[in-house]
Amino acid sequence: MSTTPPALPCPRARTSAAGPELSRIVAGMWRVKDWNMTAQQRLGFIEQCLELGVSSFDHADIYGDYGAEALFGEALALRPALRERMQLIGKCGIKLVSAHRPAHALQHYDTSAAHIVASAEQSLRQLQTDHLDLLLIHRPDPLMDFDEIAQAFTQLRAAGKVRHFGVSNFSRHQFDCLHKRIALATNQVEFSPLHVAPMFDETFDGLQDAGVAPMIWSPLAGGRLFDGADADGERVRTAIKEIADRLQRPFASVVFAWIMQLPCRPLPLTGSGRIEAIGVAVEATRFTLERADWFAILRAARGHDVA
Repeated sequence: MSTTPPALPCPRARTSAAGPELSRIVAGMWRVKDWNMTAQQRLGFIEQCLELGVSSFDHADIYGDYGAEALFGEALALRPALRERMQLIGKCGIKLVSAHRPAHALQHYDTSAAHIVASAEQSLRQLQTDHLDLLLIHRPDPLMDFDEIAQAFTQLRAAGKVRHFGVSNFSRHQFDCLHKRIALATNQVEFSPLHVAPMFDETFDGLQDAGVAPMIWSPLAGGRLFDGADADGERVRTAIKEIADRLQRPFASVVFAWIMQLPCRPLPLTGSGRIEAIGVAVEATRFTLERADWFAILRAARGHDVA
């Protein structure tokens, strides 16, 4: 079936009552350095995403060995007016050992207020913008002080540098602890038909109860859904392909639709530099799976029927 991007734009949704309005599909930028695009080609990709209604772009300070944000910022600088049409998401809190950060002798987490503020300010410089729409703590830190993180977030908001805040890879309890101190807009977590833990460890239940939509990284299981040789991957791939063929929908569209059907209203990230792949993800916003088909994928994911 053709993977031509749909004519209708991707819908938008609020991550929470007080959170930002993001596109239902978010363009993940963690691999932008691997796409080997010129600045003009990167700009073209951004413009095509915006034409599809994919207006939210997910970054982190460490992506591309601390280089991905600058590549995006270089492209955005070619048409600065596009900034008004997009939402920029950043993440911080991990220190990698890198030639670009010679002071880092050991890979570790740092969620101190000083590091959060400094990282956000560096992201603004790299992205060539004056504010982030959403800033996330990238990973839970055993030494994180919830009050100190809330203080850093409050400082950044007061300075107009970051408008909304969230977390990534937090447990339900960790999310709740920080959410009590400052309103969080999202928790970005790994989820796919090959990683369904957030459905059963209270992560999604807690977010639904709080009225907060999760963001989803690796919704296609890092490619394992397409070519993984393991038994779990093969079983899930077969189930999805049967549904996709019957519905005459692209395979990946069915996966994205399955994820977005959850009542916590997940916002999946893409990871591709091909605009055709972005279009396939957007197509998933156009249809809903029958309940039996949805559970057929869950049965394949878990290897057994529901009780």
